[in-house]
Amino acid sequence: MRRSGRRGRGNRCGAGVTGGPDTVLVVVRGPSGAGKSSTAARLRAAYGRGVAVVGQDVLRRDVLRERDVADGANIGLIDLVARHALDHGFHVVVEGILSADRYGRMLTGLAADHRGRSHLYYLDVDFDETVRRHATRPLAAEVSPERMAGWYRARDLLPGGLEHVIGQESSLDATVERILTDTALTPPGWTPRP
Repeated sequence: MRRSGRRGRGNRCGAGVTGGPDTVLVVVRGPSGAGKSSTAARLRAAYGRGVAVVGQDVLRRDVLRERDVADGANIGLIDLVARHALDHGFHVVVEGILSADRYGRMLTGLAADHRGRSHLYYLDVDFDETVRRHATRPLAAEVSPERMAGWYRARDLLPGGLEHVIGQESSLDATVERILTDTALTPPGWTPRP
């Protein structure tokens, strides 16, 4: 594949303030199989129209067909898509493994630049549990537990204590409910379960 000599120049994330005072940015990170994509989909389903899901795998693997490398083009693309959606009044859920060493600067810059409310979450799931959950997904036929072990980083938190850690004991329903409550990203008439 031919690459231009400009590779990486577009990864200077942060284009100044983004979004509005009423937009909500949610970041959901964690290891493979932790439930990030399911959480993001459930958040959008609960809220309805007006929530953009910016998935790392969709942009990196499907749009760019890029490996997860340091200074990859997908980092800037995730930032750009999230900012574009926020600037157009959408609430945004950014989800993916989004390792702290590669994506941390972009994510902290995005949250800092966002004029609305920003909430960052890390789904803290141990390796054995990620393998168990992964076995239930269609991707399990393509990705072995050995390959997953190469991706796994325990408690890969962003610096500065920006993230709320949600443990593996939290069910998908409980995780979604917590995020909806924390963010006030709730549709009219929604009330949390007692």
